[in-house]
Amino acid sequence: SKLDLYQIVTMVDELYNSSVARKLQSIISQVPETVFEFYSDGVLATAFLATAIAAAKRMSSSRSHGGSETTVVTAFYSLILLTASLRTIWFIIPGTVWSPYYTPHAVMAFDSEHPYWIMQFLEILLLGAGSLCLFSIFILILVYWADILKKYFFPGARRSKPMVTFFVLVAVLLVIQILNATLFLFRDYSSEGMILVNSVTLSLVSIVCVCEITIFSHRFRTVLKTLGDINQVSTESQVKRIVWITVTGNLFFFTRAFLETIFAILLVVYWHRNGTVAEAFSHSVWDAYIILKHWSELAILGLMLYILQSRFTSNGVEGAGEGLNISKHGYQTVPQTDLGDADLVTEDPSPSTLSV
Repeated sequence: SKLDLYQIVTMVDELYNSSVARKLQSIISQVPETVFEFYSDGVLATAFLATAIAAAKRMSSSRSHGGSETTVVTAFYSLILLTASLRTIWFIIPGTVWSPYYTPHAVMAFDSEHPYWIMQFLEILLLGAGSLCLFSIFILILVYWADILKKYFFPGARRSKPMVTFFVLVAVLLVIQILNATLFLFRDYSSEGMILVNSVTLSLVSIVCVCEITIFSHRFRTVLKTLGDINQVSTESQVKRIVWITVTGNLFFFTRAFLETIFAILLVVYWHRNGTVAEAFSHSVWDAYIILKHWSELAILGLMLYILQSRFTSNGVEGAGEGLNISKHGYQTVPQTDLGDADLVTEDPSPSTLSV
């Protein structure tokens, strides 16, 4: 009958459309890099390149100023330069150079069926190195903050050199990176395992940084108010700067911890269900992750450059880095300097206190 014929034609048409839709979805999911991703990476590469150039100029300028505290400021600029440069390299290289896929796909080391494994391995190492340099900036800040606070809260206590502590902490993170790469090369797990280890590590470090910044910030405000009362001067501007750094720093680390945690959870869930993470991230989800992650990095690097830009605008005051002028002979006037200044304690031959 005509009705049966119409129903048959309708069913065939629906089957055809659903088949075409599945094929289109399959094609889309296999696109190495979309147009949006290409231009987005280009914009990010340009932004990181501009940040690297600015950091290089500042570093060159800081070296022309005298004072042993210049070493610490140069170290900050060097870390910003390294972070921005490594990110620029990753974004400027087309995604298809690293892998046939733009989104993460698992491969094993020395897999003859996937000769691009070595490029994907190098890509993960490059990303890990950039993250290590980025987090080293804040590790250096926290190490100096801890040293300053120990000086004020425990005047007679023995203080270790901040740079030694910094190198030890960075070495621990570097060992984790090396161990992660070694386990991949020994085929203990695939590239998805490397990505998972990096995500968990960065998530934990971000949480620690949030806690430490919050604690140190509170103690710094206490010190500032106390010394302000002693010297009968206002430290309101320095307190506001501390609060500003705390809020923006915690916002960055909270965002990073959230992103890396969600990323790790998705990897574990997909791996548990399917034994692979090949379909764990669609292009839209991966794009959102990349945009949030790296634009937040640019924002915090820009903030660091802004804070450090006034480093040499003062007359080389001494103090705790937040604008307090203190010497071994006692308290002096609290000058109205920028919080970003790196200052010496006169009793120390090398830079021992820094605050940003």
